[in-house]
Amino acid sequence: MCAVKAFFDKLGKNETYVKIFKTPFTYLTGAILLSIFQVVSLGVTGDPWGVSGTFANWGAWLYRLVGGSVDRWYYFSSAGAQAVLDRGFLNDPGTMRNLGIIFGALAAVLLASQFKIKKIKSKKQIVAAVLGGFLMGYGARLAYGCNIGALYSAIASLSLSGWAFAVFLFIGSFFGSKLLRKFFM
Repeated sequence: MCAVKAFFDKLGKNETYVKIFKTPFTYLTGAILLSIFQVVSLGVTGDPWGVSGTFANWGAWLYRLVGGSVDRWYYFSSAGAQAVLDRGFLNDPGTMRNLGIIFGALAAVLLASQFKIKKIKSKKQIVAAVLGGFLMGYGARLAYGCNIGALYSAIASLSLSGWAFAVFLFIGSFFGSKLLRKFFM
């Protein structure tokens, strides 16, 4: 056990390790890496990068798992949507990307030694988090995408809808931050 601790102590002082895993990337580096990953993902899967649509598919797969049918639901009624659902959870490129984001974020936090469980300050904080998450998810479904699919991928695809999404995202963020400061800070 002592050798393992010594190894990690030595690793934590290694300049390359610190630079790659502990020091945050600049915004420019992050933007370039995200762009490269998006192009590679589009080239490999043939699907643009999106996050929230995959969560709708996860819900449909869970519903099917317990015996339900989403075949008549408008969102899943097209042949393309049915093909995605028939392909299955582990054969879906969106699922692989989302799982990669979830486990990649966990790995990044662990490698940077930044994992911590924060104490919940009040019930108001819980209500705000649940309500905020619900509204964000609902809004992402109404907009047919979140900030990744409806903004980032749309702009990269030269779609005017991405720029419209950006304007309203900025307006919503502005007012949302004002509400956050007023009621929670």
